[in-house]
Amino acid sequence: MATTAYVASSQTRNPYWSNNTDERIRTMTAAPITHDVLGTAVTMPVEIRHASCFVAAFTADVAAGAQSIAHTGLTPITIRPGLAGGGRTLCMLVFVDYVDGDLGPYNEFGVCIPVIAPGDAAPSSVSAMRGLFAGDARALVHHLPVDGEFTLAAGRGIWGFPKTLGDFEVTHDAPTKHGVVHQDGKLVVDLTVRRGIPMPSTSGADDVVLHAYSHLDGVTRSTDWQLTETTGTRTRMGGASLRLGSGAIADELKSFKLSRHALMSSSVEHLSMTFAEPEIID
Repeated sequence: MATTAYVASSQTRNPYWSNNTDERIRTMTAAPITHDVLGTAVTMPVEIRHASCFVAAFTADVAAGAQSIAHTGLTPITIRPGLAGGGRTLCMLVFVDYVDGDLGPYNEFGVCIPVIAPGDAAPSSVSAMRGLFAGDARALVHHLPVDGEFTLAAGRGIWGFPKTLGDFEVTHDAPTKHGVVHQDGKLVVDLTVRRGIPMPSTSGADDVVLHAYSHLDGVTRSTDWQLTETTGTRTRMGGASLRLGSGAIADELKSFKLSRHALMSSSVEHLSMTFAEPEIID
């Protein structure tokens, strides 16, 4: 699935299967994990029954990206090498409308950077691009404004996502998608994604697991997102227009020296998924 492959990474596996019989029994019989969020119990995994999204992928200066996320212990992939350690990486900008889910309805804007898995050797630029197009990549969720207090508390408290509050104006139900975020009365980002070509739908039988990294309060975590269904996916080369405002997020994006044109863009009319308990990365 093209859009969510930008946002995190995908691979096919059965999360409930292990070659160790005792481990399989513990997995099937273990009591569910529950978190208290503002006085409400949230049981893992969290289920999202319906959401819509659109995303644009821009190339970015790999040195600037590496400097911005150095505190996480993660390293951006390089999709095009340059002189003296320079080159280009990717920066994905994504709008998501969570319509029906365990955390309630809310809007979200994410700044995501594909990274090298901890402990792995840096892939070649060709391998990195091949992995991205195949959906086999991992991404750090670097910034994540939302418009709901409950999801803010849940995202920060459960998964360590760097959620902050923002004001949203978003159009998901038109052929051309459009999203605007303001924080503290200032424009952060204004993104338009134009209509792409139809892509195949996916279902739970495809067993797609996405991997996202987060960093908050000195702790880096990895979270599995299991896609259960996607329909109405459209993807294209280019197809996005971006305007940046001011403030910390916009200023950092400007420092990334984003490409003038998007490398790719995509939209999904419907997706459902579950968010698992996070794992702390040493």
